[in-house]
Amino acid sequence: MDTHFAEKTFDSGFSQIRERCRGISPLDAKLEKWQIDLLTGNSLAEWIDDFGSPLNVICPEPLVKNIEELNEVARQRDVDFRVYFARKANKCLALVDAAVSTGAGIDVASEQELTQVLNQGVSGRELICTAAVKNYRLLEICVNHEVTIAVDNPDELKQLLIITESLKQNANIALRLSGFLHDEIKLHSRFGFDIAAIEQIVEHIIPDAEQSRIKIIGLHFHLDGYSLSQRIAAVAQCLPVLDHMRTSGHQISFLDIGGGLPMCYLENETQWEEFWVQHAEALLGRCEPITYRNHGLGLIAINNELHGKRNCYPYYQSPVRAVWLAGLLDAQFESSTIAAALRNRGVQLRCEPGRSVLDGCGMTVAQVQFRKQHPYGDWYIGLSMNRTQCRTTSDDFLVDPILIPKVSINQTAYLKQTMEGYLVGAYCTESELISLRKFRFPAGVNIGDLIIFPNTAGYLMHFLESRSHQFPLANNLVVNRDDHESVQLDKIDRHPLGEMR
Repeated sequence: MDTHFAEKTFDSGFSQIRERCRGISPLDAKLEKWQIDLLTGNSLAEWIDDFGSPLNVICPEPLVKNIEELNEVARQRDVDFRVYFARKANKCLALVDAAVSTGAGIDVASEQELTQVLNQGVSGRELICTAAVKNYRLLEICVNHEVTIAVDNPDELKQLLIITESLKQNANIALRLSGFLHDEIKLHSRFGFDIAAIEQIVEHIIPDAEQSRIKIIGLHFHLDGYSLSQRIAAVAQCLPVLDHMRTSGHQISFLDIGGGLPMCYLENETQWEEFWVQHAEALLGRCEPITYRNHGLGLIAINNELHGKRNCYPYYQSPVRAVWLAGLLDAQFESSTIAAALRNRGVQLRCEPGRSVLDGCGMTVAQVQFRKQHPYGDWYIGLSMNRTQCRTTSDDFLVDPILIPKVSINQTAYLKQTMEGYLVGAYCTESELISLRKFRFPAGVNIGDLIIFPNTAGYLMHFLESRSHQFPLANNLVVNRDDHESVQLDKIDRHPLGEMR
């Protein structure tokens, strides 16, 4: 190899490393110890040489800790509870194994996710299928393997009537409900049956609970966003429906609140608030832009006023995960709490977290390929990756990346100057920015340097990843939290011909 890492000193702690790349309004990531260990060592450079850029680095151990946090909240309240890990948040099979090791089930959202998990040795009885669109074959596999199906609409119910009769097998389903009232407003969702009409729909399609091959064993809902009060309202409205359906002969054993358990990416709430203050000032023309071409991130200035709403995940928020779940279980309902209501009914509470239980489980590493200064003064820093490899459906990933410099012996164009600009990707479009935020590099950026995006395991790695231009998908390298020498590609990358990818 003709490269080596620049000498580093850590006398002032990890903050010195953060300073190499900062947003114009900084947003410092929370980091796990295993991540800091890798960021202060030499392994990442070696792995990029071996596995290419970008590279997703996965550590499953935090998933186990995060699920156990949720389990402990339920144990303290004597609530029957089970996590179903939402596999759509990350495709790596090492995470499936980690979730199963905790006693969690798995939430699958496609035929491919389902068959991969079954091939991993997980019983269909430990799964729930929540796919937004379920074709005949997917439903048939679910019935054959006794996978619980979250049924979203009457057409799925009718398809299941045909399939169960053809196979002479029962189907276990959870009815997905929507249309809950919150603060006297009906919550919008494109998913599920309207709760006001569900009893009539069930009676029409399944008039005889005992004789039907479709067995309603649970109720389920999906709500957008992360509002605790909305979840409390939905649970409070589901339980009377559950009671009524039990009197009609349906043996309902669980209530599933879906996903949307919140997490926090950032160390500092003040930074989060200051970012939005400075961004607003920029949109109103009172200071220099801190996003590419003054992108609004969901906001727009009209007549010197801001309109719209933020189109980004709330990267700093509280409460999160376990404290949030405790707030749900301790909420007032009937004459006591939701926890007591679940206990009294003998109902298991289920949830399908993805992002929140993947907190601390991964990071995405990319290599710098070029630096170019625009005539207007900003620098473009070209990375060997594309924007779909660190992006969800929101406008941007609002967490500062981390720069690890790599000094090449043969490099003749080594720049040490302060630079400000944008991280750009490999797709041939004007909009191909890895991040819309402007970053400052006090000691410059050079070819071969590594840019690390922290805490990307939840949705950011795989939810939108694309092979446009025929670029290969990023490899996924699984590391051990305590033994960084013990690494291997995830099974999703090792399968012959890449069929699993």
